[in-house]
Amino acid sequence: MKPKLPVHTCDLIVIGTGMTGMAAALFAALRGIDTVQVGMTSELNFASGLLDLMGVCPSEPNRVWDDPWQAIDALVVEHPAHPYGRLQPAEMRAAFTSLLQFLEQSGLPYFCSPRRNLRLITPIGTVKTTYAIPRSCFHGIKALADKSGCLIVDFEGLKGFSAVQISQSLSASWPQLEPYRIEFPGARPGDLYPEQMALILEAPENLTLLAEAIRPRLNHASYVALPAVLGLYRPAMVFNELQKQLEKPLFEIPTMPPAIGGMRLRHVFEQNLPGRGVRLFSQQKVLRVLRHEHNRLALEIGFQEPSAVVHARGAILASGRFFGRGLEADRYAVRETIFDLAVHQPRERSGWHNRSLFDPGGHAINSAGVETDEKFRPFSKKGHGVFPNLFAAGSILAHQDWVRMKCGTGLGVTTAYNAVNHFAQDCLNAVAR
Repeated sequence: MKPKLPVHTCDLIVIGTGMTGMAAALFAALRGIDTVQVGMTSELNFASGLLDLMGVCPSEPNRVWDDPWQAIDALVVEHPAHPYGRLQPAEMRAAFTSLLQFLEQSGLPYFCSPRRNLRLITPIGTVKTTYAIPRSCFHGIKALADKSGCLIVDFEGLKGFSAVQISQSLSASWPQLEPYRIEFPGARPGDLYPEQMALILEAPENLTLLAEAIRPRLNHASYVALPAVLGLYRPAMVFNELQKQLEKPLFEIPTMPPAIGGMRLRHVFEQNLPGRGVRLFSQQKVLRVLRHEHNRLALEIGFQEPSAVVHARGAILASGRFFGRGLEADRYAVRETIFDLAVHQPRERSGWHNRSLFDPGGHAINSAGVETDEKFRPFSKKGHGVFPNLFAAGSILAHQDWVRMKCGTGLGVTTAYNAVNHFAQDCLNAVAR
């Protein structure tokens, strides 16, 4: 006879630990909702740390928009089925305000210009448009704009980041970039990894050694740039101390994934959400839906074998797409993996992709996802209407192509905010009445 599994009861279960799931758990906690969160290895490890809202509107695929809100207005006129078409601008702004306030309070301050996208350089020497950036990247915006002398530092053994490549890629428009490669202080010979480097630099003696190695080459540089490895758990302290020692405006350039920017976000959420009442079951997933009724869900969770059952009044599905295993595909169709929900997709697999990989219209498979009503309540594949106490948010939603449109974080954060609001109104308030 199998032992009885422990039972956890809550108002809301958030399924997923990527940016969408973390945002949903945060917004629920801010409303005082008793929340359980469950998810496997976070996709945040692969995030740059930059927070996109809207950069490219499909109607003009080669245009990068300076004003993300104008881009959204144009998008919803042409593509009203996009999830942004079901949101109000005031609600979207409130979602970002709440998120950025939380990050500031948690020691990971961000900067955004409310009505303008920001431009900064990437580790391959291109220019990236985004909405909100870590404060440690701020001087990079000014340096790119005024093209002053800038020393770009990289390190022996660090792959995926080349100061020479960045300098050469931008040389035509920014000739005063100077690459400088040094040995990383406190590291053994061999390959370097961003997480290892970030932790090493949290030791004051290693930070001083780094400053001493950089200082002789400052010359007439107005700025100093480094890969984003200036601390993992105490990034603000590491950044401020190095900038103080160099006596120059300093900025970080996001690295290739897995990236410290995403790891910092994950750490902040994992360290601060439990103090706000969120019960996080890390490295757990929903193995089975035991019961789904109008006012109650029962979900079996665990790693490979069941370890507990969660009873909840409702759920937010933030399990992501294929990478997060919220969706899976075989040779014939795409399916949602937990509730077997209705998935918008081409009728035939031959319609998943266009012939050209870089087709400006994108590929239909990238817009596949869960079909929902106007409140982001998913439809049952069996034709039984919506699940009244289940809400979907983020990249699992249909009718969006977040990679091509540069709206990934915005999509996750704003739909999570909306989902939490609808859960509170439709599920909790209904119980109270």
